[in-house]
This record gives sequence, structure tokens and C-alpha cells, in this order.
Amino acid sequence: MALQEKYAEVINTANRAGVSNLQVREQDNVLYVDGDAPSAAVKDQIWDVYEKLDPDFRSADMVLNINVSSSEGSTYEVKAGDSLSKIGKRLGKSWQEIYEANRAVIGNNPDLIKPGQMLQIP
Repeated sequence: MALQEKYAEVINTANRAGVSNLQVREQDNVLYVDGDAPSAAVKDQIWDVYEKLDPDFRSADMVLNINVSSSEGSTYEVKAGDSLSKIGKRLGKSWQEIYEANRAVIGNNPDLIKPGQMLQIP
């Protein structure tokens, strides 16, 4: 199966959600998807679709590089199964950056985040 077919749902979601400068290309058996999302929520939506297709991000056949158009920080609502590492990977930040920006919310143990918590993304 061609990679663009395998990840058609990701590409279609990006198109429908208004990702600008959307570029999709295959090179060396890897699909590269680049673009600018109008909000962090749209970026999260695209990553959720990708995670549904590749739950552990282990296929190593897709690079999803979706940036948020705004230069300001954003917020992220923790979902069941999230970890700071997973959130960081999704948003292009290190888990340490997210933890430092949210110590007051998370507390002393960065492994104890809870669904529904709102985290500031620097």
C-alpha cells in the first residue's frame, strides 16, 4: 500500500481543518507531511488521527511536521493515556520544557498527570 493511501485520513483531516502550506511528499519510503495549523487544537486533532493509525508511533514511515501558525504559547488538555513525553513529541517540545512550565499544576512528579488537566505549552 502506498504511504499516501495508508495515511490518507491524516492528509484529509489536515485539508479539512484548514492547514495552510500543506505539503505531502514521499521520499525513501517515508511520507513527509508539512504545514501550518490555524490552532493547537487543529494540530492535536491531526496528531490524534495519526496516533489512531500508528498507536505507538513505531512505523517510522511518516514524518508529521505541523506547526501552529500563532507564535504564542498554547494550552493542552491532558487526555487518558497521555504522558509528558507523548505530549512533547506531538507538540514539538521536550517533556522537561512542558514540566517546567507546569510545575504548579503537575506537582513534584512529572509522571502524575491526569486527564482533564490544562497544561501551558511554552
